[in-house]
Amino acid sequence: MTELVNTAQNTAQNTAQSDAWNGDEGRHWSDHHDRWNAINEGFNLALLAAAAIDPGDHVLDIGCGTGQTTRLAAGAAVRGSVLGLDLSAPMLARARSLAPEEGLDRIAFEQGDAQVHPLPTAGFDVAISRFGVMFFEEPVAAFGNIGRALRPGGRLAFVCMSDPARTEWVQAFGAVRAALPIPPEEAAAPAGPGMFSLADPQVIDQVLREAGFEDVRAEPVEALGHFGRDAADAADHLVGSGPGRHLVSVLDSAGGANGADRVRAAFAAALAAHERPTGVHLRTAAWLVTATRGSGAR
Repeated sequence: MTELVNTAQNTAQNTAQSDAWNGDEGRHWSDHHDRWNAINEGFNLALLAAAAIDPGDHVLDIGCGTGQTTRLAAGAAVRGSVLGLDLSAPMLARARSLAPEEGLDRIAFEQGDAQVHPLPTAGFDVAISRFGVMFFEEPVAAFGNIGRALRPGGRLAFVCMSDPARTEWVQAFGAVRAALPIPPEEAAAPAGPGMFSLADPQVIDQVLREAGFEDVRAEPVEALGHFGRDAADAADHLVGSGPGRHLVSVLDSAGGANGADRVRAAFAAALAAHERPTGVHLRTAAWLVTATRGSGAR
């Protein structure tokens, strides 16, 4: 039976990230899980192919969110098991509700910080992640913990953001910031680990090797994400995202007309050129990273 294990006693070290993903950000992703999956699911096939999950494998899904990749892994590990690990209680609640709908009974979900969460030593054959490993405060510690949870020679496969200049939705955010009276220092996201923390492949290689991984490889991949039915629909969704809410709060704090309306209008204008009969599709550039646990995993 699908279960959610309560691990609240394991205090997350990534306090800011925990606050965000258990607050507005986590609720937005949970409430709009179909929309976020439509944006990111173009990477699923490449991720699963790189992970090469065997029917009897035990799989760890890091930053599993609402569990789409966890469910896909369970479909491959038909005689094994899958554990989805995430900081976000709202997203895990959604994941727990969705797995039984697909008749999956080899999945468990735990709430915890991958940097410190007590994972079973050598308990997994494969660890995967779709955009869930970029937010670690201490990435070497996190990947070291993940590595210890893999059996010797166990496989790691994840997708993370690459050069932001190659990603069209980042360009859309840039156009929105340029169109609004937002000082550059106010437009930036809050300091700390963020979605582009592993954008440099040399950083990926260094972090994973320090954590005890071998055969590290980062391959560039791209996919189109479906952001909405039209520019207005996509704009409405992005205004509710974390970066969108940040822009709204900056405008609201400066006074004037309603910040949400101004940000929404700026997004609609920026996305108009991407409208197609099938909706608004924006390209995301990423790294598909693979590695194996070495004998010296930390």
